Amino acid sequence: MIKKQVIIDLIESHFEGTDKFIVNVKVLTGNKIEIYIDCPSHIVIADCVALSRYIESSLDREKEDFELQVSSPGATESFKVLNQYKKYIGTKIKTVTKDGLKYEGVLKSVNEQEFVIEETRREKKIIGKGNHTVIEDITLTYNQIKETKSVLPF
Repeated sequence: MIKKQVIIDLIESHFEGTDKFIVNVKVLTGNKIEIYIDCPSHIVIADCVALSRYIESSLDREKEDFELQVSSPGATESFKVLNQYKKYIGTKIKTVTKDGLKYEGVLKSVNEQEFVIEETRREKKIIGKGNHTVIEDITLTYNQIKETKSVLPF
């Protein structure tokens, strides 16, 4: 069976000096290899093809046969790595904590330990009738998070 670290090393070698990054690598039974890549702008088909060809030329099918799939994560997939959070700074995201709390807002900042969402919501006025808009910065650590996704602007 092909080792996951071998695939990761090949991808990192291919991406050296670029802004592209690994989101996830899976080596499944039967040597089915699934690779998900991204970059701050957008991954195009040519990026996937180039990486696929690079990996295929680096592995020996005579020694060990494999199936290879290279793609970008879908728009509705959860974030898996810090670079995905960085990519979406300034855009709307939604996140669910392990405690079941849900937040939706603009991703303001990201660092190695935590990220900040600017959440805008309507709340009832304490005095008087009606509602008012509340804007709050919510800071969350990655270990609190069950899932974070981008919100598609439709």
